[in-house]
Amino acid sequence: MTDERSALTASLRHHLDGPRRAARDEARRLDGAAFGHPPGPLPMSEHRTRVAAQVRELAKATFPAGGFPEHQGGTGRYGDSVTAFEMFGHLDLSLFVKAGVQWGLFGGAVSLLGLERHDALVPRIISGEAQGCFAMTETGHGSDVQGLLTTATFDPSADEIVVHSPEPAARKDYIGGAANDAQLAVVFAQLVIGGDSQGVHALLVPIRTDDGSPAPGVTISDCGDKLGLQGVDNGRLLFDHVRVPRTNLLGRYGDIAEDGTYSSPIENPNRRFFTMLGALVRGRISVAGGAGAAARSALTLATRYAAERTQFPAPGTGVEPVLLDYRTHQRRLLPRIAAAYGLLYAENELVGAMDDVLSGRVTDEQERRQLETRAAGIKVLTTRHTTDTIQECREACGGAGYMWANRFAWLKSDTDIFTTFEGDNTVLLQLVAKALLGEYEDTFGDLDTAGIVRFGARLAAGTVLERSAMRGLMQRIVDAAPGREEDVTFAIRGTQLRLLRDREEHLVETVARRLRRAQEPDGDTFAVFNNCQDHLVDAAEAHVERLVVEAFAAAVEECPDPDAQAVLVRVCDLHALTTIEKHKAWYVEHDRLSPARTKALTAYVNDICAELRPHATMLVDAFGIPDAWLTTEMLATS
Repeated sequence: MTDERSALTASLRHHLDGPRRAARDEARRLDGAAFGHPPGPLPMSEHRTRVAAQVRELAKATFPAGGFPEHQGGTGRYGDSVTAFEMFGHLDLSLFVKAGVQWGLFGGAVSLLGLERHDALVPRIISGEAQGCFAMTETGHGSDVQGLLTTATFDPSADEIVVHSPEPAARKDYIGGAANDAQLAVVFAQLVIGGDSQGVHALLVPIRTDDGSPAPGVTISDCGDKLGLQGVDNGRLLFDHVRVPRTNLLGRYGDIAEDGTYSSPIENPNRRFFTMLGALVRGRISVAGGAGAAARSALTLATRYAAERTQFPAPGTGVEPVLLDYRTHQRRLLPRIAAAYGLLYAENELVGAMDDVLSGRVTDEQERRQLETRAAGIKVLTTRHTTDTIQECREACGGAGYMWANRFAWLKSDTDIFTTFEGDNTVLLQLVAKALLGEYEDTFGDLDTAGIVRFGARLAAGTVLERSAMRGLMQRIVDAAPGREEDVTFAIRGTQLRLLRDREEHLVETVARRLRRAQEPDGDTFAVFNNCQDHLVDAAEAHVERLVVEAFAAAVEECPDPDAQAVLVRVCDLHALTTIEKHKAWYVEHDRLSPARTKALTAYVNDICAELRPHATMLVDAFGIPDAWLTTEMLATS
């Protein structure tokens, strides 16, 4: 690599790393042999033992403490902690998930849902002395968390809470850490006081004794072999009238006093529930981060391979071009590299917003809700991108991509679950759509059909959530773009943003009109909503696509190195235009673009791919994945 190319790669990497590049660099110093994926498939028990040891070793680093405030024994560096854990997505994803359960889900729940009486537990969680799990999902209830069947009934005579699984469907299922290692569980259950349910709350329940046996009344079973993540000890939990002290209730949003009375700072039970879940938003952000890291690993391997592997001599030359010289291969890899850039810039923004909220610098309720909406949407787009990208990269490497040693097999199997855990992607898009339909009120979080329809019925022009979030710079860019279809020039950033925003606004406003039909005298609320579900999901996806391109465009404008900025301009063009190209049928159907213009769009995307082809390996090298983390048999440079 020439000095000039090396300098440009370093500049791109510096900009991609964002404001928390020091945390990334600290993570990059981890030993790939000690913390990476095993060189070959291991028996499940051996893989679990390996990952458990890795987690104990990680507890000695600075990353875990960053996720907790200083008064609980942490360092309050939330963004740095999430960013460092994102980097583990390049290593063994079982380690990423296992660490995320311990310090993100279990530890985060104790820290953010607990009260002062729980603070003493947090240092033991940070050090790994107290191993825990996060017991929310049930066999019969996954997405509908408000409908959980497990009960936590307050017994005033003993000043205890009785945790019980009333039927098989109440079994806590797929719980990471439960099968082998967790001593404590944060259990989500219906809190029953005096015969009345106060809704779902969280409480600490010991599930193992000191010798590792199940605690009295707790039945633990092993989920066994899975499609991937074999190093994570997923288990199942059943509770038979298990008694815990009243003070085990994580009562920040609803607590029981010594006299047995219940109180909450949030009167509305729906809002209380979703505020409680909103406090755990970093889990969803972390899932997106880890998924994005896995996709970048796949792109790095596939692009380097395509730069080496030759195939079919060019007629009359006897010279075999490398795979990257073929237009089809450029089309397979370069748009996905561009998407990876956009999603990483969006993730960096999201982590910054999360850090502002958790540190207390931002207290505005609407900004907190917007964070939750964006986190849900970015998680959807990133995990879908990861699933698609790893599959395409595997195919692009042919038989070599099928070999375990070349990493795609475990990347595919380990990331497949990311589309459904921390929120099923389709359900999350409906959550995003609900947020788009109108202003939040006291019914915030009520995801039932009637609530969504009410939002749609109240929608008036100009009330789309986050429309004002288009930063001033982006708005000026859009305003400067030509408005007539015949004047459309795809190279103009304002045109790209206007086309994306136009689609989003049209979808949101038309679905709102459809939902208003439920307000008619003979309207069938469920039927109207059900008939609009695909429309709702399309609107949400369009919204998040626009946010990602906007984040990418803003990052380009902020790049201080003119040479790196020039490259980023074209990478951003490629991402924005392939996003529009994906929906070109919609643009034709709605008279936004003519067939001739969409043909010109495809030709222009091809031109950008050809222009970026010489930069392909540089673009993936700028991801900054240590070579020791990318050991493989298929590359001559390995």
